[in-house]
Amino acid sequence: MENVSSPARHHAPLVAAGILMGAGLGGFVDGIVLHQILQWHNMLSNKLPPDTLVNAKVNMYWDGVFHAAVWVMTALGLRLLWSVGHRRDVPWSGRTFSGSLVLGWGLFNVIEGLIDHTLLGLHHVYEYTADHLPADLGFLAFGLLQLLVGWLLIRRGQADTTPAAHAVG
Repeated sequence: MENVSSPARHHAPLVAAGILMGAGLGGFVDGIVLHQILQWHNMLSNKLPPDTLVNAKVNMYWDGVFHAAVWVMTALGLRLLWSVGHRRDVPWSGRTFSGSLVLGWGLFNVIEGLIDHTLLGLHHVYEYTADHLPADLGFLAFGLLQLLVGWLLIRRGQADTTPAAHAVG
C-alpha cells in the first residue's frame, strides 16, 4: 500500500498577517491612548514641545503621518489575512493568529521605543517629567513581554492543523 503523506502546512503566512496587523493596531493604541487621550507625548514633543500653536500644529501633523502609516500596516495585514483564508496549506489557528497580533504589537513597542525614545529622542512615553527613563523602560519591558507571550502562543498554535479554507467555509 502506498504511503500518502499529509500536505505540508505553512504557518508563516498567517504569522505575517498577524504581525503586520498587530504592529498597526499597537500603533493605533499608542497614538490614540498616549498621544490623544492621555496627551503624554506627540511624535516630536521632545524636539518641538507643543507649547505654541505652531508647534502643536506641527506635532499634530506628524501624529497624523504616524496614524496614516499604522493604518497602511493594518490594511496590508488585513489583505494578507484575506489571502491566507483561501489557502488550504495554511492552518487556521486562533492561537497562532492571536500570538502573531501580540508579537506584532510587541515588535512595534520595542522598535518604536528604541528608535523614537532612545536613538532619535523624538519623544518619550511621558514627556512632562524630568526623568523619562522609568516610563521608557516600562514601555520597552511591556514590548518584550508581548514578544515572549506572542512567541509562546505561536509555538502552541503550530499543533493546529485545520486548513484556513475549511475553517471559514
